[in-house]
Amino acid sequence: MVSESGVVNAVEKDLFIGGKWVPASGGRTLPVHDPSTGTVLCEVADASPADGVAALDAAVAAQASWAAVAPRERGEILRRAYQLLTERNEELALLMTLEMGKPLAESRGEITYAAEFFRWFAEEAVRVHGDYAVAPNGTGRFLVTRQPVGPALLITPWNFPMAMGTRKIGPAVAAGCTMVIKPAAQTPLSMLALAGIMAEAGLPEGVLNVLTTSDSGGVMEPLIRDGRARKLSFTGSTAVGRKLLEQCADKVLRTSMELGGNAPFVVFEDADLDAAIEGAMQAKMRNIGEACTAANRIYVQRGLVEQFSRRLTERMAALPIGRGTEDGVVVGPLIDEAAVTKVTELVQDAVSRGAQVLTGGSTVDGPGNFYKPTVLTGVPAEARLTREEIFGPVAPILTFDTEDEVVAAANDTEFGLVSYLYTSDVKRALRVAERLEAGMIGLNQGIVSNPAAPFGGIKASGLGREGGSVGIEEFLEIKYIAVSL
Repeated sequence: MVSESGVVNAVEKDLFIGGKWVPASGGRTLPVHDPSTGTVLCEVADASPADGVAALDAAVAAQASWAAVAPRERGEILRRAYQLLTERNEELALLMTLEMGKPLAESRGEITYAAEFFRWFAEEAVRVHGDYAVAPNGTGRFLVTRQPVGPALLITPWNFPMAMGTRKIGPAVAAGCTMVIKPAAQTPLSMLALAGIMAEAGLPEGVLNVLTTSDSGGVMEPLIRDGRARKLSFTGSTAVGRKLLEQCADKVLRTSMELGGNAPFVVFEDADLDAAIEGAMQAKMRNIGEACTAANRIYVQRGLVEQFSRRLTERMAALPIGRGTEDGVVVGPLIDEAAVTKVTELVQDAVSRGAQVLTGGSTVDGPGNFYKPTVLTGVPAEARLTREEIFGPVAPILTFDTEDEVVAAANDTEFGLVSYLYTSDVKRALRVAERLEAGMIGLNQGIVSNPAAPFGGIKASGLGREGGSVGIEEFLEIKYIAVSL
């Protein structure tokens, strides 16, 4: 069995640039903490703006030759990487749990999920199609082809440190784009491990370059404004996304962004209560609630709210809390002290406005960034947590009477990533699903993410889609060739 120190020691700690592991300029490093204890796991290279330029140089230098590689060969590299991720699930899951905090069972699930993006895009690499058509006047022909966008900048978050990487790297590799990727400073080890796996799978030097840094803005903004990168893919907060869009406007970079969410979870009185409770647990507690798809506002029709609240409270109160490596633990720590502070403030605000705490509502004594699974009822519509992402194990329950009322409340947000809907009435299911303003709908199910489906939102929740048959399109440009006969 692999030890904790063993999996940490096995990961390269330097920057990955041009196929080589190199230290940051000046030898700077940044610490990686275990959120369950606060201890430092290790130090990794802390890239400077100069290191960022070197990484972009490598990506630009490799672009032409990589774009010329046969689609089947690009797909086979992804296939080998999928196999390596699958074979090393246990070690990679432990590494993820140590740096991010989620329980091992969830980490294992994420590695499996992450690997599936490579398998999916290995198959999509050979399915980039074009078109041939006769001009309307009959005198010419239209040829339409798709080509790689070019060097891409990828920025990934800390909450799904492996899956958010493969979800971007997979289509970029399949399309023939080179990359500079910057993982979150809190969870760099998973991405460094993934870079090693990609090299082992046969990815040519310079195609994937990894920058770990504590200065995300200082390192990435010059690359965005450089002009040689032609694509930015970002997953993170809406506030940061807006800043990046402003920066991208300077060079008119193509962008795709998966931003914040404020997911409503709607339960009608005719819903299957067992299924609704199970779906609420999945939608709320996946990844300790630290997910943009997490149920943020749970709307329950008045006739069902008392029973639903009682049963959800029983389930939440019974969840074992602890370090993610411990047997039976379901709720690990939040990522850092700032996350705990925000969750605490949101709960206190709701209570000050009249909400009642049915379970939880406080931190856990001792080391680590732990917050108890919490259920709030009687939550007023003006509470902060109805407008802001909670990103923690807090389930606020609100009551509604009519369909029109709940649709209006669910849509009363700048976000539009995902909405959940539980009902046994098929007409209502389709009617409400069409009215809810979100890029994804969980209809009688609490998990929507799937590599074979398009993931993304509308409004302030983002631009573009990742996954599914459209995922590779984000890394392709359409070229039209006019032919005269």
